[in-house]
Parts: sequence; C-alpha cells; structure tokens
Amino acid sequence: MIALLVIDMQVGLFEGDAPRHDADGVVGRINALARTVRRAGGLVVFIQHDGPPGDTFAPETPGWRLLPSLEREAADRVVRKHACDAFHETDLAQVLDGHEARSLIVTGCATDFCVDTTVRAAFSRNYDVTVAEDGHTTADRPHVDAVSVIRHHNWVWQNLIHPRAQIRVIPARRVIEEIEARQG
Repeated sequence: MIALLVIDMQVGLFEGDAPRHDADGVVGRINALARTVRRAGGLVVFIQHDGPPGDTFAPETPGWRLLPSLEREAADRVVRKHACDAFHETDLAQVLDGHEARSLIVTGCATDFCVDTTVRAAFSRNYDVTVAEDGHTTADRPHVDAVSVIRHHNWVWQNLIHPRAQIRVIPARRVIEEIEARQG
C-alpha cells in the first residue's frame, strides 16, 4: 500500500513575515495527491507539530491547526510530533505498518527542516520514498532563497544511497499519473 505524508502544513507556518514559496500551488498539489491516493486505496497521514506551551504550535492554538485549505477526510490519520523527525517518539511507523504501507509519498513544510528529516528517517527505515518535488515548501532563509533551498534538497534526496530502498524525486503530476496507471 502507498501512503501520503503531509508534513506540518499548519497555519502558524503560513502566517507572518516569512511567506512560504508557492504556498497555494503546494496546497493544490497536495490535495490532488491526497485525492489520488485515497482513490487508489492508500492512506493519507497528516503530520502535525506540537510545540511547547506559549509556542506558535502549542496544541489547540490557531497556529497549530492544519491549514483549512487542505482537503481532509474521516479516514485520514493525524500523527502528532514534537521533533523534526515525524518518526521520533510517534506512532507513525505503527500507523504505516498497520496499513502495510512500505511506499511513501512525502510532501509538506518546511523543506529544510521537517520534510528533509522525515525523508531521511523514512529512507533509513527501508521505506521506498517518493518526494513530490513541487509538493513541499519553505521560506527564504537569511543566506539563501526558498527556491534554492527546495532545488538543493530535491537534488540531495535524488542522490542519497541505500542498499534496500530508493528515493525518487518527481513532480506531483507524475506521481498522480503513475498511481492512476497502476489502477488502470
């Protein structure tokens, strides 16, 4: 089974002075991927970061909530985390194992923090990982713009080496086409 991970697409990351690159486009592509994964009988997992009390991402605060523009369904799962790695001290591996999901599509925010850490953690746990190259985002950083951060991470992920798993980095539209072709 295939699973779509939607990492930290939370209100607090999309407000304020640091806009996320192509935020509306990324949300649209994530929604399209989620619809396709669900139609194929796959699992959609929203990863939600819990911050400490007083933090933007403190549970139940406005910044902690998932973006309202994300299309969510009752069968979707939510996994809450408190570190960049969505597997660290969470039940993500158990959720994926319970659905026999060994192939992951990774999307979300922020490319250079939680997305990168989760991609590498999944890879090290022998999951086959497909990163939607246009399905993750970040903000400009003091030393580099968001587009360069995204391009750099897409390149790095494509070139990671593992003896038992693979990482592919392809556009969301191609991920959708491949899933639909398998259903066809």
